[in-house]
Amino acid sequence: MKKHSKVRRSESPSRMAEPEDLVTPGSPPTPALRLLEPPEPKEGVVPPLTDPIPPQRGSRGFLVEGVRLIMVVMFAVAGWEVAELTGHSSSTPLLIGIVIGSGVGYVLGGAFGRKTATAVSDLEREFRRISAAEILAGGIGLIFGLTLATLLSMPLFHLPSRAAFPSVAFLYSTLGYFGLRLGRARSDELFALFGVKPRASGTRPGEVVVLDSSAILDGRFQALIELGFLGGTLLITRGVLEELQSVSDSSNANRRTRGRRALDTLIALKRDPSVDLMLVEEGATDVTEAVDMQLVRLAKARGGALVTNDGNLAKVAAALDVPVRSIHALAEALRPDVVPGQYVSVRLTRRGREKGQAVGYLDDGTMVVVEEADHLLGDTVTVAVTNALQTSTGRLIFGRVAGESDLDPEV
Repeated sequence: MKKHSKVRRSESPSRMAEPEDLVTPGSPPTPALRLLEPPEPKEGVVPPLTDPIPPQRGSRGFLVEGVRLIMVVMFAVAGWEVAELTGHSSSTPLLIGIVIGSGVGYVLGGAFGRKTATAVSDLEREFRRISAAEILAGGIGLIFGLTLATLLSMPLFHLPSRAAFPSVAFLYSTLGYFGLRLGRARSDELFALFGVKPRASGTRPGEVVVLDSSAILDGRFQALIELGFLGGTLLITRGVLEELQSVSDSSNANRRTRGRRALDTLIALKRDPSVDLMLVEEGATDVTEAVDMQLVRLAKARGGALVTNDGNLAKVAAALDVPVRSIHALAEALRPDVVPGQYVSVRLTRRGREKGQAVGYLDDGTMVVVEEADHLLGDTVTVAVTNALQTSTGRLIFGRVAGESDLDPEV
């Protein structure tokens, strides 16, 4: 039986130094340190949303000046045309018209350029929030919508022009927008038709995980994936698959049930669009190599993390600088603390090792050893905790059956 890894909780970070801590005795008082605060936004100007990748000022300024230059040229030509149309063909009125037009273009071009730069920045920010798969699926949906609109608009051109053109424009805009929204909403199903899982294939290298049989046999494994704690690309070797098949063929009924449930979990993950389950053959190149070492070597070669409940395997992986994710460690970190003097309710299921002991389990799986309670097997009793130990296999609680005097607050 594989052992669980021990979890140590890190201590809370130390308190940061306050401004008063920086003043030494006898030194003149220094002004209090203050964090730099962003300037207050001007009245009528909406502050921009926080962007994980701030836009570069150089490119924004280049865009503003480019738009301003275009506006200056356009209004200068317009001023020259206006001066010529008024009958002034001499150079002085033409020059005045060009100067006035250039000034108007410079002012309006700056305002229009800043508006354009803001619109472009908002568009870039919106595109960063949308995945590449959604953009591609939306483009495909838009093309299909416009194609359908082209086919449906052919009979409309036989109508009078005053009715045909508005109807065709409405049909194109409606079906194009509908195709765009439908493509984005059904992007996963659309790519699944071609065997592609965009949410899994677009993950970063750190989201690649190698699965151990102990983690797959854990009944909480699938729930962690459904809740988003595990995801990305899941790698499983042939050795792990053979271990699961061996467990599912076991003569023990409990082991056989766990093995078959683990195989059903793999089948469900194969159909899940949020993850990509892959069978890796390269881990079995050396038949004499242990399965555990194959997993560690594969995780290190792929730059991924190893998901296991085996404490010894977790120590080997940590020694080789391979990230480890343990379901038992996560559950242990989320368990509430049980301290001596606390009362818990537990159902006693079997006898303990020592005479008079009875053993029960809390809802989170923590073992509780109760002294002098072997005659209460099968009953649910209130236990006064006397000691709590942290072992390599988890937490162990010792206690005794609480009497009426323990439960009476007036005593």
